[in-house]
Amino acid sequence: MQDTTNSTEPEKRTLNFLEEIIERGLADGTYTKIHTRFPPEPNGYLHIGHAKSICLNFGLAERYGGTTNLRFDDTNPVKEDTEYVDSIQQDIKWLGFHWKEMHYASDYFEQLYEWAELLVTRGLAYVDDQSLEEIRAGRGTVTQPGKESPWRNRSVEENLDLLRRMRNGEFADGEKVLRAKIDMAHPNMQFRDPIMYRILHTDHHRTGNKWCIYPMYDYAHGQSDSIEHITHSICTLEFDIHRPLYDWFIEKLGIWPSHQYEFARLNINYTVMSKRKLLQLVKEGHVSGWDDPRMPTICGFRRRGYTPESIRAFCDRIGVAKRDNVIDYSLLEFSLREHLNKVAPRRMAVLDPVKVVIDNYPEGQTEMLQAVNNPEDECDGTREVPFSRELYIEREDFMEVAPKKFFRMAIGQEVRLRYAYFVTAQSVEKDAEGNITCIHCTYDPATRGGDAPDGRKVKGTIHWVSAQHAIDAEVRLFDRLFATETPDEAPEGKTFLDNLNPDSLHVVTAKCEPSLQETEKECGKWNDGIARYQFERMGYFCTDSDSTPDYLVFNRTCTLKDSWGKMK
Repeated sequence: MQDTTNSTEPEKRTLNFLEEIIERGLADGTYTKIHTRFPPEPNGYLHIGHAKSICLNFGLAERYGGTTNLRFDDTNPVKEDTEYVDSIQQDIKWLGFHWKEMHYASDYFEQLYEWAELLVTRGLAYVDDQSLEEIRAGRGTVTQPGKESPWRNRSVEENLDLLRRMRNGEFADGEKVLRAKIDMAHPNMQFRDPIMYRILHTDHHRTGNKWCIYPMYDYAHGQSDSIEHITHSICTLEFDIHRPLYDWFIEKLGIWPSHQYEFARLNINYTVMSKRKLLQLVKEGHVSGWDDPRMPTICGFRRRGYTPESIRAFCDRIGVAKRDNVIDYSLLEFSLREHLNKVAPRRMAVLDPVKVVIDNYPEGQTEMLQAVNNPEDECDGTREVPFSRELYIEREDFMEVAPKKFFRMAIGQEVRLRYAYFVTAQSVEKDAEGNITCIHCTYDPATRGGDAPDGRKVKGTIHWVSAQHAIDAEVRLFDRLFATETPDEAPEGKTFLDNLNPDSLHVVTAKCEPSLQETEKECGKWNDGIARYQFERMGYFCTDSDSTPDYLVFNRTCTLKDSWGKMK
């Protein structure tokens, strides 16, 4: 095998199947420019699965010099709201993408209705008086053909009259529907006279009460793509069976031929992606809202401290496939750590504090020590951290009697205080229950900055905060919302809610170095106004929306390592 380690040739990236389709189409002149779209339903907040679709649609257009439309599929007014419209736009912009045009399916209601009348006049659609239950029963099964509606052979004139009366509001909800007239024995059940319009007497968030009939997704989607001249209508795999119907409507109407392509949706373990289940979590109070940092929503990831760069890197890393698979949650966290390690400034905070007194350090003295802001970026410089006789350290960083490989603080064992001195624990104070309340130490003044002039080494380095200068902060320690890898799967008599992780949130009061009072200044360095830090040795943290200059609140974004994997 040829050794290419030192080759100067650029690495050739393997194209995914969608890129291959696009490059073939551009090469053979099928189209001169690609045009994609992202078509969310405004009936909930976007989740991480939508992020993959956003990155794919916008990313492909950017890569090949094309454009992307944002089009809201607002064909079901019962579940839609402008709140969701606004949040979707915010999420897309936060991820770093921008649409060429913004549309709504409701922009095309008049045109879609005119095309419905055209299909009626061509004998390709009819008004059915059956109930939805009767229609479902009449569709048959995969092995048995469906049963034709008794209203299937109405005349064109009668169908047009009924359709217009449906539009005028003369019938009640569910009294009639408009169906395509295709083939009730077709092996693809989507072709068994699918419903095109249903009656819904309810206000629409954009059109008000102008309409009382609304198109179904399968009817509106392809035609909306055609109107916008979408070259690549990219959907998830469950729409594979719908593609022939997508093509059928376009062909029978004789309109611009958009094409649909399918890819595998994103599935992540320890997570649910169903909008219905996410809404249930919110409505029943299992989480604080759509942006709860434990939620897999994009706004939840944003509040937790994820960066758009990390989510885009994750989506790029998992690639585009034609077969469904489940991605490990740890890969998402890896993408996050990889980015935050480069850009997040370091700070010291003690989450479970125990007091340390350095008995031979001068009482009343404070000195300022230099601490590195980010070892990954020299341009971030240093900051001053106050050091005094009384400190806080993590309770888990001390043991009275330590095992052989415990390299942190223990009685008689020398340890380095980060950026400060070598110290040795001498004794402890305890309360009536035997809990350690104070550790007494001595320090070596010659080791300022963390090195000994005589060259002696210590194996342990721990972080600390000066007790006199410490500021209090509420710290929310988040973990995975579900305790099982497949929360959608539950034993008989149970639901996905029984798989919730009871330890997904712990709240503590931390002792923090005083520079963290400047979080507002740090927020200004990030496009989303969220300050992100690495609390040394403890993980990555960010400011929460509940935080104020007088009351700091931090969320743990993730640990420094995959602690969940180690627990398993």
